[in-house]
Amino acid sequence: MGKYFGTDGIRGVAGAQLSAELAFKIGQAAATVLAREDGKRPTVMIARDTRISCDMLEAAISSGLCSLGANVTLLGVLPTPAAAYLTIKTQADMGVVISASHNSFEHNGIKLFGANGYKLNDDLEARIEELIDNSDEIKNKTGGELGRISHDHGFWTEEYVKYIASASTGGRFGGRIAIDCANGAATETARLLFRQLDAEFEIAYDEPNGVNINYGCGSTHLDYLCDMMKSGRFSLGIAFDGDADRCLIVDELGNTIDGDMMLAVFCQDMKASGALKGNGFVGTVVSNAGMEVFAKNNDVTFHRAAVGDRNVLERMIETGCNLGGESSGHVIFSDEATTGDGQLTAVKFLDALNRSGKKASELISDIPRFPQVMPSFKLTGGATQRDAIMQHPKLQSELEKYEEILSGSGRVFIRPSGTEPIIRVLVEAETEGKAMEIAEHFIDLMKTI
Repeated sequence: MGKYFGTDGIRGVAGAQLSAELAFKIGQAAATVLAREDGKRPTVMIARDTRISCDMLEAAISSGLCSLGANVTLLGVLPTPAAAYLTIKTQADMGVVISASHNSFEHNGIKLFGANGYKLNDDLEARIEELIDNSDEIKNKTGGELGRISHDHGFWTEEYVKYIASASTGGRFGGRIAIDCANGAATETARLLFRQLDAEFEIAYDEPNGVNINYGCGSTHLDYLCDMMKSGRFSLGIAFDGDADRCLIVDELGNTIDGDMMLAVFCQDMKASGALKGNGFVGTVVSNAGMEVFAKNNDVTFHRAAVGDRNVLERMIETGCNLGGESSGHVIFSDEATTGDGQLTAVKFLDALNRSGKKASELISDIPRFPQVMPSFKLTGGATQRDAIMQHPKLQSELEKYEEILSGSGRVFIRPSGTEPIIRVLVEAETEGKAMEIAEHFIDLMKTI
């Protein structure tokens, strides 16, 4: 991670770490990096989620871009992957998304995509960080050299929805679907999409007010969908996060189907149709160990990448795989998209379910799962406290100790989040109770450091 960039863009509490001033500097830095050799104005597509702070940050980063001569198209409220797709479709020079994904409303973030629809590489991020820190040296444009802002929200929304709907190859889903839009970006697209799929559905949490995004809803809070499934009125539940690049599924019995299990489902489905490339798929270092067993049972290769969908994508390219993702619900189908797309994932799952002729619970019944827990330790001292904990000899000693204790029957993996001020403690063991006991031991240890 860099000075400003984490695993998924630049994040912080809006108005504090992520101020309007910083957003303006990011816009200027991005415009400087985008300066074209042919002298033409760079063009930038900007999407946002429903947070109250998006107005401020959208205005600030747009001003920064225009002050250096870039033209900006405001896409309005749209999912993160829509910005990536539309950047490619319109041949823009960059895509920007203002969103903090699954985080609560007071947080926000700025994600940057290149003209190819991929998130920026480390070198470009480092260059932008350097320019942010030396913004006083950037010379503003004047007069007719200034950039302009345009918008046509409805048109681009329809273009994106048509693209996602076109990815469906299966027939109409026979059951009723409950959909949780997290009061986020999917509120603008989900209803249109599922109508085009001719699905019978009911949507909840689609009334954003600026402060209720992800609040008790979405892919990080599945209680509503679990209750809906247990009511017997629905056959499937689909939850998106705030910027709709994640998707989690709830089966007809009320059980969660996470990203790991979806990857296994997609792997089997794609292999059967000959669509799977690289004879395998990519997960992350926190993917359930059951994925290793699944891969062996299905004669495919499971690859692990560092956490973050950009890292997953890089590993996919290295291994020649066209399927990868994270247990949190980011799934990448690289033949169709350059980043995780929650609604594309939902469409693909419905297709796989239709082709299987099974219920969702039956579709995942043979996927191996190790008992796993991942509680978090909240940081109050920022990067200094984070580094002190992660590098402390007591923590390293305990990790080595439990590596021996759990050898062959589990593991402990500790990592700081790249998007939140927390350290995640992942433990796999013979039982969930044992895993939680070990996780709590490590959290108690971190409190003493």
